[in-house]
Amino acid sequence: MRRYSIYLLDADETLFDFRRAEREALRKVFAAHGFPFGEGVLEQYREINEALWRALERGETTKDQLQVERFVQLFQQIGHTADPEQIGREEYPEALAEGNFLLPDALDVCRELSGTSTLYLTTNGITRVQKQRLRESELASYITDIFVSEEAGAAKPQKAYFDYVFLQIGLKDRSQALIVGDSLTSDIAGGANAGID
Repeated sequence: MRRYSIYLLDADETLFDFRRAEREALRKVFAAHGFPFGEGVLEQYREINEALWRALERGETTKDQLQVERFVQLFQQIGHTADPEQIGREEYPEALAEGNFLLPDALDVCRELSGTSTLYLTTNGITRVQKQRLRESELASYITDIFVSEEAGAAKPQKAYFDYVFLQIGLKDRSQALIVGDSLTSDIAGGANAGID
């Protein structure tokens, strides 16, 4: 198997069990407001949220708008009157930042790869959430740096995002890098557009 000197690893659903973190964060926020929470509400939220993230990838919305709009739509559907601004910008991100659950074997893979290569986290997530989750996880000592789209000024799959990453890394030969992720539209299409295996 070919060895790469650089691995660009997506965070959510590649290393971190984001679905579990999302569920626990929503449960916490709903409990704080006395709202009932169950699998039906979770599925409604996920459908709304995933559609908004696809819109972000296409450049049709911003991350700032997404954070609030997902709760505007959810609360309209389920009939809650809580403040989507407060929940979307403060309460939910704070709860989500606590969810640094790892997927099976993520730690072992990072430990093994870090012996011969440099590992970076690449994510479209919310900066303060992603940095806290990484900092407090068992992966922290194996990941050299994290590149969040908010700081890059562009999101995966845009080539500009990857140009920013390589500028920060100082790597000119992209054949030395491999991107690993769960999303065909964000990670894999983005990597292909940027000339990354």
